[in-house]
Amino acid sequence: MTATARLDAQLAFLNEADRLKQVLRATTICDGSRRENSGEHSWHLALYAMVLADQAAPGMNIDRVIRMLILHDLVEIDSGDVPIHSQGGQAHGSAETQAAETRAADRIFGLLPPDIGADFRALWEEFNAAATPDAVFAKSLDRVQPVMQNLASGGGTWNDYNVTAAQLEERVGVKVALGAPALWAGLRTRLDAWFGRAS
Repeated sequence: MTATARLDAQLAFLNEADRLKQVLRATTICDGSRRENSGEHSWHLALYAMVLADQAAPGMNIDRVIRMLILHDLVEIDSGDVPIHSQGGQAHGSAETQAAETRAADRIFGLLPPDIGADFRALWEEFNAAATPDAVFAKSLDRVQPVMQNLASGGGTWNDYNVTAAQLEERVGVKVALGAPALWAGLRTRLDAWFGRAS
């Protein structure tokens, strides 16, 4: 690949990544005034990682976590956001959703020069597998950020999807507690108060 072709590929990828700002998520921003987009979500998660790095297990590499969080939702440019509390064939984590995201990863990371594309793809796959300390912590933050926004906005999508405290614990709490147990324990008082008021 020539230097010109490499730069062209890098710039094409960056232009394509801008489309993430058009992908609306189910979750609203904290004041509840509008839905968050996936570009904002990725930025906010990178900030979460910087601020909450002390909640991670020893040996966690914050730089790798931030890189994962910046990249983790780029596939939504093609596949869209699938809310964690959604149901049916397009449910979060379903085989259909995973296949769509894999096709999106092939296309989007394939826009890059091969060395960069392979590096980014590996980080995306590591995040999804959630088997390394860095990925477990990154996944925990990805789960906790919407919780904070729903708390701040009066329940947000919990109201839309009729989420119960037990569902939140099963779908979100277990994952957060794996990578940031003290963070999830610290949120339980707020969650108990909100769900107690909502019931």
